Amino acid sequence: MSEPYKHTLPPEEARELAELRRRHLRVAMFCGAFVAAMVGMSFAAVPLYNLICRTTGFDGTPLIAKLAPKQSIERKIIVRLDANVAPGLGWSFAPEQRDVQLKVGETRLVQYVAKNLESRETIGTATYNVSPAVAAAYFNKLQCFCFTEQRLAAGEQLEMPVVFFIDPAIEKDGELAGIKEITLSYTFFPAHKRPAPVAAAPADARVR
Repeated sequence: MSEPYKHTLPPEEARELAELRRRHLRVAMFCGAFVAAMVGMSFAAVPLYNLICRTTGFDGTPLIAKLAPKQSIERKIIVRLDANVAPGLGWSFAPEQRDVQLKVGETRLVQYVAKNLESRETIGTATYNVSPAVAAAYFNKLQCFCFTEQRLAAGEQLEMPVVFFIDPAIEKDGELAGIKEITLSYTFFPAHKRPAPVAAAPADARVR
């Protein structure tokens, strides 16, 4: 029986084929590394995005301050208080008053009230934002129930304080020269279903 025919490429074609295979391997390795990097970035994106929002006021996220301004100015702004509860959390949630008027730079305490309408203990956590979004860079919180999860027993009602001020630096922002109202809005979610935290830790805010 004769041996099967074996085709042997000329040396030059063999080298070209080997180089082509090496190129394909490099491309495959690059694509794999790229996919792995994208997966890693997707996990890091939300915390990074939230950190940027907390420290810059981007996307309507109020800043978190450690100190109040030393003095206020005569300009006054009305802050409207909004409250919402996401599906899946059996709570009622509302501000004690719908709006407050304060001087720019003045520290103000407001109260929200939440009540667990369910027959079991439930845990909620709140997201928040300011509108118009451009005003968030000057809206600062000193204290807020939204910094931590809130646990309510069956039928329990709880007052939830918020202490905030509007940075006097807003007076120098020509884009906000005519603004007279700001809305502070909260939405409570079930703790196990809530999106990534908005404010897990305080960050320095601009204080004039």
